[in-house]
Amino acid sequence: MEKMEERNKKSLTRTAKTDFQTRDEKEAGKVIEGYFAVFNSETELWPGAYEEIAPDAFNNTLGNDIRALANHDTTLVLGRNKSGTLRLAVDSHGLWGEIHVNEKDSDAMNLYERVKRGDVDQCSFGFNILKEETDWREDGTVKWKIEEIDLHEVSVCTFPAYEDTGIQARHKELEQHREKRMQQWKHEQLKKIGR
Repeated sequence: MEKMEERNKKSLTRTAKTDFQTRDEKEAGKVIEGYFAVFNSETELWPGAYEEIAPDAFNNTLGNDIRALANHDTTLVLGRNKSGTLRLAVDSHGLWGEIHVNEKDSDAMNLYERVKRGDVDQCSFGFNILKEETDWREDGTVKWKIEEIDLHEVSVCTFPAYEDTGIQARHKELEQHREKRMQQWKHEQLKKIGR
């Protein structure tokens, strides 16, 4: 397995279907809550390429100034940990979040009602990878285990999708690895025949 330390990449997003719930409490007001990421769950990015988030991946990032958004839209801020309207915590299952909905914000209230009805039930998070491990498997597949994340935002999403640039970066890394292995194989074959 290859280790990658301190890698600077474009901001990436990852997505998951979750069991978001809503609550309406007298003291807390309206709340949207659920898991934005799940640990030790292998996700298939495309056939033969997998990714998994390690349980310690968020340990050094929850102090960041993180926003909760609707569909990754920076104009639709639902909450922010700095202001106390977004609460994030890590447990053995994953990254859990609680958004305190601004009842005077019609966009936030519309989303709250969509989550409550079950029309919107997916999530995503935006981040940079700081540390990961790559496992190039004998069967030709690859698995990236993300060990440390720099978290920027979490989103409640209608149609979450992997960001094209993030997937393209993974594709490029895979192609470079395959090309390198092919060159090594060619070199070994030439050595065997004495060239």
